[in-house]
Amino acid sequence: MSNLHDQEIGAEIELPSEPAGSEKGHPKGLYVLFVTEFWERFSYYGMRAIFALYMTKMLLLDKALASNIYGSYTGLVYLTPLIGGYVADRYWGNRKSIFVGGLLMAMGQFLMFFSATFSHSPDKGLATSLMWSGLAFLIFGNGFFKPNISTMVGQLYKENDSRKDAAYTIFYMGINAGAFIAPLICGYLGENVDFKWGFLSAGMGMLVSLLIFYITKNKYVIAPDGRQLGVGPNSAIDKTAPVAGEKKSSGGFSTQQLTILIGGIVVMFSLIHFVGGVDVWGSLIYGMTAVGPFVIITDKSLTKIEKDRLWVIILIMIFVIFFWMCFEQAGASLTFFAAEQTNRHIFGWEMPASYFQSFNAGFIIILAPIISAVWVQLARKGINVAAPFKQSLGLAFLASGFLFIAFGTNSIPKEGASILFLTGLYFLHTIGELCLSPIGLSMVNKLTPGRFTSLMMGIWFLAIATGNKLAGAMSSLYPDPTNPVHPHLFSLEIDSLHTYFMIFVGFSGVAAVMLFLLSRKLQKMMHGIS
Repeated sequence: MSNLHDQEIGAEIELPSEPAGSEKGHPKGLYVLFVTEFWERFSYYGMRAIFALYMTKMLLLDKALASNIYGSYTGLVYLTPLIGGYVADRYWGNRKSIFVGGLLMAMGQFLMFFSATFSHSPDKGLATSLMWSGLAFLIFGNGFFKPNISTMVGQLYKENDSRKDAAYTIFYMGINAGAFIAPLICGYLGENVDFKWGFLSAGMGMLVSLLIFYITKNKYVIAPDGRQLGVGPNSAIDKTAPVAGEKKSSGGFSTQQLTILIGGIVVMFSLIHFVGGVDVWGSLIYGMTAVGPFVIITDKSLTKIEKDRLWVIILIMIFVIFFWMCFEQAGASLTFFAAEQTNRHIFGWEMPASYFQSFNAGFIIILAPIISAVWVQLARKGINVAAPFKQSLGLAFLASGFLFIAFGTNSIPKEGASILFLTGLYFLHTIGELCLSPIGLSMVNKLTPGRFTSLMMGIWFLAIATGNKLAGAMSSLYPDPTNPVHPHLFSLEIDSLHTYFMIFVGFSGVAAVMLFLLSRKLQKMMHGIS
């Protein structure tokens, strides 16, 4: 979910093999975190691949309700990293947070297993209650795990080490290797055997992740100076020195910040929920996303340059919301399209609908080295593409993917749409993701003062949380061809799949143009950090 060399056009080139003070190869700790994240993502994406299908087929929920639950879940798993990041920065450190989060997530997957075990009963009450309990454990566990393992990748290197971008690319490959295998195993077990075995295999993957990290962390997860990483709170090891006359923040919230956080969330929640009519979880996610960034930006210890850099992150978060709102149709509406409107027969074998969720991860494994090599070759020719410009390209490829599948829905044969349309969509979306998402992780790490690293990573995930929740809301508008009553978005009647997918072309296309126009200004605000 990282690419190389996000330099401004015309800037001095720094290739991986050239900068002074950098070393060849990567620390072994990177590969420990790679494998740890591989199995954690296997757990997450394995459950996600079958979650919407489980709700509609076993709990007998309608698509709109299942989509909203899916959106709330995937939104909240990106909201709680704000809590986990704060606790790690202020109290626990990265390691303890990762362990607590991992154990909670394993318990959540096992609760989903028990939910599916009882889902065969005519009374779905117990199965539904167990599902809600499992989701709660998964949501809070992810909040402690996700921001802290991402932060530790950057801590393996010196501050100005040019290998950081490449490290995040490798780490991102671990995420997607797990995401590729998970639907193939968990999806097969869930759809062809029993959903409970899909959830159980996801839980076992989480336990493997924790075991690997526990055995190897002391030997390999170390800083360049040999110090054990993640043992204490990040606020105690800030990499930036305070400016003369200014007091360095401890990483905790001041009274002013707590007032902004609590008061702002209450006000925004009330407006969104009671005035806007949005559900409770959506109001919480949107409210925290609107308020969260200002908790950091109002810290009195920040210098002018630090504030400018943080504003870059905050502004790009707006575009990231639109990206994930469209991209995360994969888990709901695109899964419904795969299950109901796509011809999945290949030489007499019917591919499970959940397998399509492996396509994106598989394409990432293939394309990530190629796209990284493209950036390096451009840099060697003196064309250094700035990070915001790359991210605008990501949104453009996202729009093109939806345009491709919208074309495929103009006339769907009786046996279903060709598998090529979903394949093409995921191919284009993967290129878009590689231009946007891993760069975001690297950008947050490089632009944020060290005392706020995990917390700011959590705030970055707020944008993804909002995008995921909006994705669920948009999936609930998925038109049912057998239903004469059509959903509406504002005054637009969504009377066909073509109209539905063109909505996403509009959202992502407009966002791409706007970010492109802002990219040079944002690059200047980064003050030399590429």
